[in-house]
Amino acid sequence: MKVLCLGGGPAGLYFAISMKLRDPSHQVTVLERNKANDTFGWGVVLSDDALGRMQKNDPKSTEAIRSNFAYWDDIATIHNGVRTVSGGHGFAGIGRKAMLVLLQERARELGVDLQFETEFKAAEEYRKEYDIVVGCDGINSVVRREYQAEFKPDIDVRKCKFIWLGTHQKFDDAFTFIFEKTKHGWVWAHVYQFDDKTATFIVETLPETWDKWGFETMSKEEIIETCRQIFAAHLGGHELMSNANHLRGSAVWMQFPRVICEKWYHENVVLMGDAAATGHFSIGSGSRLAFDSAIALAEYLHSEPTLERAFARYQDERRVEVLRLQSAARNSLEWFEEVERYLDMHPTQFAYSLLTRSQRISHENLRLRDPKWLASAEDWFQEQAGGEKGRRPMFAPFRLRDMTLKNRIVMSPMAQYKAVDGCPTDWHFTHYAERAKGGAALIYTEMTCVSDTGRITPGCPGLYKPEHEAAWKRLADFIHAETTAKLCIQIGHAGRKASTCVPWDGGIDKPLPSGNWEIIAASAIPYRPENQTPRAMTRADMDEVKAQFVASAQMADRAGVDMIEMHAAHGYLLATFISPVTNKREDDYGGSLENRMRYPLEVFEAIRAVWPAGKPMSVRISAHDWIDGGVTPTEALEIARMFRAAGADIIDVSSGQTDPAEKPVYGRMFQTPFSDRIRNEAGMPTMTVGNISDWDQVNGILMAGRADLVCLARMHLANPYWTLHAAVEQGDTAAEWPAPYKGGRDLLYRLRERQQETIRV
Repeated sequence: MKVLCLGGGPAGLYFAISMKLRDPSHQVTVLERNKANDTFGWGVVLSDDALGRMQKNDPKSTEAIRSNFAYWDDIATIHNGVRTVSGGHGFAGIGRKAMLVLLQERARELGVDLQFETEFKAAEEYRKEYDIVVGCDGINSVVRREYQAEFKPDIDVRKCKFIWLGTHQKFDDAFTFIFEKTKHGWVWAHVYQFDDKTATFIVETLPETWDKWGFETMSKEEIIETCRQIFAAHLGGHELMSNANHLRGSAVWMQFPRVICEKWYHENVVLMGDAAATGHFSIGSGSRLAFDSAIALAEYLHSEPTLERAFARYQDERRVEVLRLQSAARNSLEWFEEVERYLDMHPTQFAYSLLTRSQRISHENLRLRDPKWLASAEDWFQEQAGGEKGRRPMFAPFRLRDMTLKNRIVMSPMAQYKAVDGCPTDWHFTHYAERAKGGAALIYTEMTCVSDTGRITPGCPGLYKPEHEAAWKRLADFIHAETTAKLCIQIGHAGRKASTCVPWDGGIDKPLPSGNWEIIAASAIPYRPENQTPRAMTRADMDEVKAQFVASAQMADRAGVDMIEMHAAHGYLLATFISPVTNKREDDYGGSLENRMRYPLEVFEAIRAVWPAGKPMSVRISAHDWIDGGVTPTEALEIARMFRAAGADIIDVSSGQTDPAEKPVYGRMFQTPFSDRIRNEAGMPTMTVGNISDWDQVNGILMAGRADLVCLARMHLANPYWTLHAAVEQGDTAAEWPAPYKGGRDLLYRLRERQQETIRV
């Protein structure tokens, strides 16, 4: 086989090596524009698993690379003058030039034809001469550009500015992140050793800070000197250096392009490495992706019957791993893009947030890496919360006004559709009472409607009749007498989503086959074409509904409820005012966000005026409509601030369900970033919800400061005792169990001890 690699970086060289190892008769040529010893980076990082695959593929080159590694175990975070160190991370670094030289030597040894200082012709010309042409020419790939119509690249240039520098200050004790607050804003550095005398020193900042420093008009020398001055306290008198000799002035600064290609091959041309897909440098996976892809393609070219089959398998199987790493990389780079929202955190929490930013490292994974440091961080969390040292974050207390929660676990509102004429039944009593016994600190009712016409379905509960109040009081009295949980009632009006079927008796959001009642909303827009068209609310309607919310709140107080939440999310009545998708009004209640918020704020303020001062009040919002023209996370931040100014104690952050045309992007904890943003930019407490399923995730969310309370829905449907069981699994013996159930508790602890003994043996 006659093979041409366009690009002599890690991907091209390692693919050439991998092909010759499998069949020495292959004619493999590598073309590279630069000189053999030119490189414009400093050090690269490789993980143990990447090295394991390389060892299996080519032990000789792997051992040569290993022999030149610099190893470190710790990550140090320097923030506000405090150096926080955690261990157990296991990094290895090597100079990029040294690695390329080793790969070049190995390639020559195997008979690869290396041609440096050679400008590429069009790949279209080469592919007539060669069986395979590999475009491995980096982030700015000319091969990818040549076949743009076939590869269909999606290139997203991210906002942070960064520059790759080096220093003889070795930083040989830890991979170090340094955050410096300058006169023009925050500037930070990613620093790691890669040989016995040199470290990579990547300086990064936001465009606004970059502009204020005037880097655009500086010479390269002035830029490097300015960076040296910013980080002088950490450099020990050493200089910063650039090896980008081909660049002048501000061109030494870069912005990271996230590259995703729809297709990785065309005819006999295939992309590899950064040409096909990029991973942000902050997770150190670029070289790993290149090596893994080189191994995979070489293997498939020898295991599959045709070139087409080999390329297709390479694309399909590598894409899964690449997308996984790109997801982690996206999380990481977005953390740095938004880092200023975290810089006021305590150094311990800031370091934790940094360590877990990509979501590849979980709370318990940190415990495996450095149990001592994590225990100290957990103790800090408990101490600042007024809790007990030695317990996990989820068991820290939390206070809202006069209400103190024993832990951070909330049972989310979940519709049961079992009410009769709006009245909760024995089903509701046993459902909520059982979960109050199960350990969650705060039990939410499902959306409880303020009027009969505000119900989603005929099976939805309400709080608009004396018998409703009595039923909810019975529940509240039981919870307060028999448990230490608190009860929150969520009140709302279904708006355009009212008068629909119980899900298992007609389908979700389907109109009733008969007996439909008139529905109202901000504008006369049906939820689906088959649903009723709501009547656009008049001022009289608005006054009536506001009075209904107030009356329900007063009933809730008399029933002894500890907290109340106003539902202003998920396309229900108040949400139809907030979202521009559902609000097409031309009066004072439509148009600008200020206008769209006018009525929801009126209702909130009216409720707050009658709700006791010592009791907290929450608002549920949809922080993202997931549809063009809808509420965005940026607008949600302003929505939260408005409710905060009106007296909201905490924001219950959800998203979606505004319109059936939505296109949400699901994933684990997929809504938590919205909570994170509101909490840390608006500076107010939040609850997060959405695809959260285990206590490891809960502890991570809390410890990183992404939310103050964590809501679990389906897990509480599956297991009313989820919180108590989570305590047992974590070895927490301080969780309160109902006295009649302590025998079961003791059994679970004994079973856990036996399991631990088995693991130790």
